[in-house]
Amino acid sequence: MKEETAEEMLALAHPLFERMIAQQQAKVLRLAREAVPNIGPEDLRNAHDFPELREHPTFEYEDGILAGLISAQIALRAELKGRLPHRPPPAA
Repeated sequence: MKEETAEEMLALAHPLFERMIAQQQAKVLRLAREAVPNIGPEDLRNAHDFPELREHPTFEYEDGILAGLISAQIALRAELKGRLPHRPPPAA
């Protein structure tokens, strides 16, 4: 793969994943607040601390979709960057 092609793919994929992830984060937070009204976005990083979320009918499913989107974003970025020529870090 040419360097330009990999960089173009990264440029296209980044905003797409960011939008998808932001939308899913909002959905997960909305669902979490159905079970725990005062829960905040930071609390979702430790969702297992809230037993009410385990009982919510769709929270874990939607949270899993969010985790999958984040994993896919990281995997695609790593794959494309792995195909770019190695560049030494800039001198300090």
